[in-house]
Amino acid sequence: MRFIGSKRTLLSEIKNILQPHLDGTEKCFVDLFAGSNVVGEYFSNQYQIISNDIMYFSYVLAKGSLTVRNTPSFNKLQQKGISDPLQFLSSHPLNNYDGDYVTKEYSPAGKKQRMYFTIENAKRIDFCRNKIEDWKKANLINDDEYYYLLSSLISAIPFVSNITGTYGAYLKKWDKRAFKELILTAPTLNNKNDNQAYNMDSLNLLAQLKHSDIVYIDTPYNTRQYPSNYHVLENIAQWKKPELKGVTGQPNLDNEKSDFAVKRKALDAMTDLITKVNSKHVIVSYSTDGIITEDELTTLLKKHAKDSVEIKRIEYRKYKGKIHNNNKVYELLFYYQPKSYKSYKQESLFTVMSNKKTERKAPKGFIKSPLNYIGGKYKLLPQIFPYFPNNIDTFVDLFSGGANVGINVVANKVIFNDINSKINGLFRYIQHHDVDEILDQIYEYINKYNLSKTNAEGFKKFRKDYNQNPNPIALYTLVSYSFNYQFRFNNKMLYNNPFGRNRSHFSKRMETNLINFSSRLHSINASFTDSYFSDIDFNKLDKDDFVYADPPYLITTGSYNDGNRGFVNWTEKQDVELRTILDNLNAAGIKFALSNVLEHKGEINHPLIEWSKKYQVHHLNYSYSNASHNTTHQGSDEVLITNY
Repeated sequence: MRFIGSKRTLLSEIKNILQPHLDGTEKCFVDLFAGSNVVGEYFSNQYQIISNDIMYFSYVLAKGSLTVRNTPSFNKLQQKGISDPLQFLSSHPLNNYDGDYVTKEYSPAGKKQRMYFTIENAKRIDFCRNKIEDWKKANLINDDEYYYLLSSLISAIPFVSNITGTYGAYLKKWDKRAFKELILTAPTLNNKNDNQAYNMDSLNLLAQLKHSDIVYIDTPYNTRQYPSNYHVLENIAQWKKPELKGVTGQPNLDNEKSDFAVKRKALDAMTDLITKVNSKHVIVSYSTDGIITEDELTTLLKKHAKDSVEIKRIEYRKYKGKIHNNNKVYELLFYYQPKSYKSYKQESLFTVMSNKKTERKAPKGFIKSPLNYIGGKYKLLPQIFPYFPNNIDTFVDLFSGGANVGINVVANKVIFNDINSKINGLFRYIQHHDVDEILDQIYEYINKYNLSKTNAEGFKKFRKDYNQNPNPIALYTLVSYSFNYQFRFNNKMLYNNPFGRNRSHFSKRMETNLINFSSRLHSINASFTDSYFSDIDFNKLDKDDFVYADPPYLITTGSYNDGNRGFVNWTEKQDVELRTILDNLNAAGIKFALSNVLEHKGEINHPLIEWSKKYQVHHLNYSYSNASHNTTHQGSDEVLITNY
């Protein structure tokens, strides 16, 4: 992988500047701007690696090698007769295959006749990428197998790319490497210490990182933006197929620019980053050719260092073309120990790590609601989001519930609507308060009432006090210790859900979800309304807006639609009313999507089936699980119905 600013030649220097300061207790190495992951791979035989990068293709590389423990077995593909998936992807005949996005956008076969790849290799990339995605959607491969294959594909692409080193532009004449066949090879596995990979803004990651042993920081140091130089790999990894523009086929990257690569913002961004690092050891890589001067960076680090800052200057031969410049360029390595470092117990090292199993299963990039809300669509997001339109102006989440869908949608404005004003009241509170303040309140309640999985008396006292003096965070904490985490009220709107003995509690997973959800909510233009769905004024919407409806399902037994939770029951009357609203939206040229089930446990929603015939019906791969009894009900046909 040819990568801007790769530290492959500096690996021994990084080790040498770190080694004298170690005391032998260090276990975790955080690679905050991982890039091609060469630093994490180098140190993976010594430490648990936390790899992070805002670029998704970098995350894919880490997920496919650093976090996979053993070579995947691909049992389900074996049963389909595919004994070696890498060989199958590399060599399956493509005689009648026309290609897809890569062929149309990055090869001479497309209208723009771009020359990033030959037509043959472009078709092979399309075939591999689609097949990997198809296998994942069909549940023929698990997460480890998915990223293992995708990492292999992303790693193979540079070897057949017609470029000088990055994807800022392609060569106007074919380089001989472009005529090589695309061959997928097995990633080198480096997960000896339960490594983790994240695709987050570095500041958001640090907000969840309570402390660490070693943090390595290698920010961008000049004005070359990584998204524009690696857009081809990023698009293939994400597979969202955005509209491209210009000769070089760049997507819209206006919102992807890093502050570290903007002259007027770089020093402030670095200051913000350094201020939030809580680690025993910190190493920073930079360049004398960078936006931030050596003196500025040294002054900043000294301000936060417990003692002195060690600086290693390594002469770097910079490519200068025909211009001869005698000014030498140096790679700079800084080492220091932060004076603000606070140690924690090892089990509290990393908030997200307390949920390792769930993180592995969760789809990349999706924020999970802090509520364990029955009927939530979190697990279905990877299936329904590909059907959502691009370039949404206003997104209306008509039955937002736990907000799993709306919080993840990319839109200029998001309207969360739900008749459950208690839940929306909680979300409004989260929207207008700092998450640390909220967490302090939660733990104050937990300590005050000695809440646990077994203390029923403490729970009952808390429930009584809440009903006498309700507030959103008290409700959220109360729900966290309630049966099945349900928001249940009687007709007087008094909370009456029983104690969730031996099961429900405010876990580290919920804390992590709350932190991530709060961060996302604070960054988007969102509003919460508590209207009955038919009271929404849809006349304000236009063709660029999008309405998503996930109502209670008429033929299921979800507790949220039985009329016994303090809110309106869902009957055939509401079903008809909603379908009429969707028909009106369609007549007005406004896109909508409806989640529902056509069949469940032998019951069939015949009116819905008839109505759906005039629209597009997408059948989803999903089976219901009853939260109370953990049983699987066969015969459920979960669908997404769209009018586009």
